[in-house]
Amino acid sequence: MRITVHLDTFNCADPSVYAILWLDVDARKWSREGHAVIDLPEWGTLECSGSDTRIAAQHGGHPVCVLEGLNLSGLCGPFEGESGRALWHRYAHHAPVVGHWHVQCIDATATAPERGVFADDEI
Repeated sequence: MRITVHLDTFNCADPSVYAILWLDVDARKWSREGHAVIDLPEWGTLECSGSDTRIAAQHGGHPVCVLEGLNLSGLCGPFEGESGRALWHRYAHHAPVVGHWHVQCIDATATAPERGVFADDEI
């Protein structure tokens, strides 16, 4: 399953901050499809922690963003239009910047992509 998530409405000086992430639930990876101002890596790993989803860089570690309430392992979700609070960890040792996430699209098909988007995929 692939999910497109839109991040926006962050409490910072520039009101145009946003990112569009593509989450591959089966591979436990994500990629950044579009963004302005928000500094996220091009892709990385997903981790489910309770009812939250943690977005980390390629090699894991400290999350760069936490999507509170986005439960990727739940039986009832996620669903298109679902939304919640996003915590952007702009700087590792500072409080996160608070924003919002919402699910734009869910693709439940099991079709393999023509070209993989993750640099560590085997050729």
